[in-house]
Amino acid sequence: MKSILITGANIVNEGRISQADLLVENGRIAKIGTNLSNQSADIHIDAKGKYLFPGLIDDQVHFREPGLTHKGEIYTEAKAGVAGGTTSYMEMPNTVPQAVTVSLLEDKYARAKEVSLANYSFFMGATNDNLDEILKVDFENVCGLKIFQGSSTGNMVVDNIESLEGIFRECKALIAIHSENDHIIASNLAEYKAIYGDDIPVKFHPKIRSEEACYDASSRAVAMAKKYGTRLHILHISTAKELELFDNSIPLEEKHITAEACIHHMWFSEEDYAEKGNLIKWNPAIKTSKDRDAIFQAVLDNRIDVIATDHAPHTLEEKAQVYTKAPSGGPLNQHSLVAMLDFYHAGKISLEKIAEKMCHNVAKLFNIDQRGYIREGYFADLVLVDLNDPWTVSKENVLSKCGWSPFEGHTFQSKVTHTVISGHLAYENGKFNEDKKGERLKFLINN
Repeated sequence: MKSILITGANIVNEGRISQADLLVENGRIAKIGTNLSNQSADIHIDAKGKYLFPGLIDDQVHFREPGLTHKGEIYTEAKAGVAGGTTSYMEMPNTVPQAVTVSLLEDKYARAKEVSLANYSFFMGATNDNLDEILKVDFENVCGLKIFQGSSTGNMVVDNIESLEGIFRECKALIAIHSENDHIIASNLAEYKAIYGDDIPVKFHPKIRSEEACYDASSRAVAMAKKYGTRLHILHISTAKELELFDNSIPLEEKHITAEACIHHMWFSEEDYAEKGNLIKWNPAIKTSKDRDAIFQAVLDNRIDVIATDHAPHTLEEKAQVYTKAPSGGPLNQHSLVAMLDFYHAGKISLEKIAEKMCHNVAKLFNIDQRGYIREGYFADLVLVDLNDPWTVSKENVLSKCGWSPFEGHTFQSKVTHTVISGHLAYENGKFNEDKKGERLKFLINN
């Protein structure tokens, strides 16, 4: 593997920014210092004026493989993420077939080993009747268990209370949960269908997938986690009301209940449905500007612990259907870091806090082995950014297989110039080097 010398970078790491050089050898960060320019290396990157972050770790993506590859593939979606600075991802089990057995889960790992440019892990999926299979999983090699309390396909909605309690009681690994009450949603949907039929205006999406539906499910999950001492991580918080469920009085290392915010819930509000329509139809729904602003504040004050994307591509043809048929989700991982850097330019968040929420805390929350920080001896997962190189999103530069982005037409102020994955320079100024694939993430188990 080629060695890499990065000189003159502004390193954003562990709560501070410092100018230094960095040497990568054999996939690891070998040295960090102020005068390494005399070190020999196969590749030299002059990073003067640029900012070096740990590689982003996205804890929630849907790459659509197997079974839904007309929307996206592990290869295409990981590549899009790499262009945006994502060096590691955790992918969800609602594919076809669903990853609800150890064998089906390992099939996804085998495929990623062949094609994924980024480092990878895949969640095991829960159903009402697969607890025996869940208990076979080696969670030193699997990021966690995913439960859909609402909004999934096939038999992946865990709606049997005895099954849910059994999982919370018996599973010792991290449980990541999609929390919406499907019964409340179904009742709301019936009301709007009675008025509009299938062609419901998308502006009513946050009324159908309502605050009540989110809070009801999240509060019940938190109560159950407290009852059994379960390690619970609630994904894509979308309402201000849910924030009362989370604690910022203790450090992340001591939390048993954690929360995630997603880019779209921090960026858009219900006012944007008029322009974006189904392109910003997500589950849970994008809600009010009050909800959006409260979520952002909770990121800053540590009630919310990590920032992710919920990257979930669909084709434009699928999105163009009437409300009841148009799927929820959209591509985001290529633009997650530059979106957060726009917030930095607007004075809403610091660079150090971005690194904390998108790199350090994800590694800490999932106990990822030797990643998420810029430290000597750690894997060299790195992203270099020019903070002042504006560019505009267009269909021509969208890399997700679906070929569109909710950010089309927006000009970002910052640009990712280099992405290093496990010591391999995978991306440089718009060009990819795919000679080496990413690695399977490892997790430290607390005994």
